[in-house]
Amino acid sequence: MKPVAILQHETSQGPGVLLAHLQQQGIPYALITPCDKGIAAMRARDYRGIVVLGSNHCANEQLRWIEQERCLLQSALAAEVPVLGHCFGAQMLARAMGARVWRNPCANIGWSRVWITPDAQACMDLPAEATLFNWHYDSFEIPHGARRSMYGRHCLNKGFVHGPHWAFQGHLEVTAQSVRDWCDEGAPELRSAAGPAVQSRAQILAQLPRHIRQLHQIAARTYSAWTAQLPRPRLFYMPVWGEARLALA
Repeated sequence: MKPVAILQHETSQGPGVLLAHLQQQGIPYALITPCDKGIAAMRARDYRGIVVLGSNHCANEQLRWIEQERCLLQSALAAEVPVLGHCFGAQMLARAMGARVWRNPCANIGWSRVWITPDAQACMDLPAEATLFNWHYDSFEIPHGARRSMYGRHCLNKGFVHGPHWAFQGHLEVTAQSVRDWCDEGAPELRSAAGPAVQSRAQILAQLPRHIRQLHQIAARTYSAWTAQLPRPRLFYMPVWGEARLALA
């Protein structure tokens, strides 16, 4: 059975509850670090789906591994391999689809409310509103042919859907511990960041117990809906010494 590829760019930004979901569903996965080793040899067709996590880098940076990742996502789109993008991953998916990534009018760091479109509510089994964890400075335009799935007060395009390809300008995958670790690692950044959508370390951690449980519920529904679209193994019979044997492809 083909695995799901998970592209992880930062040690502190792991797959979190998504990984737990894949393990619970018995879906094999391959954890890959593009910025360490590159992904030039990867072929999208070798995977059931591709997940792209966050990064401290900007999707517009002229780095070899970023260009390789964009090409990989373009090949996934061409081969109809489902893609799931988180934050930087959402921006990379937008770029792969020909849309622009630009600096958002203000930084989004901490907890913030998003509104979910009726289409996204239906296909992801989500409520009309949710609170996401954010840590981003950039945003993207909605690619041609895609539909906005989420929008926020300080960032209009918080997500889009294009068939089995889903993007979220936020982090559904975080755990309570990963939020704490991220705040520790990003403490200098939090001290210098400012704006109407920026929370302090103290504010983020104070709201963590209230928001993390609901975020995990949103993530569970979203990941269940996305993995339900993954190609299923094909069953066929192989004759062995005159008998029919069931096999997976």
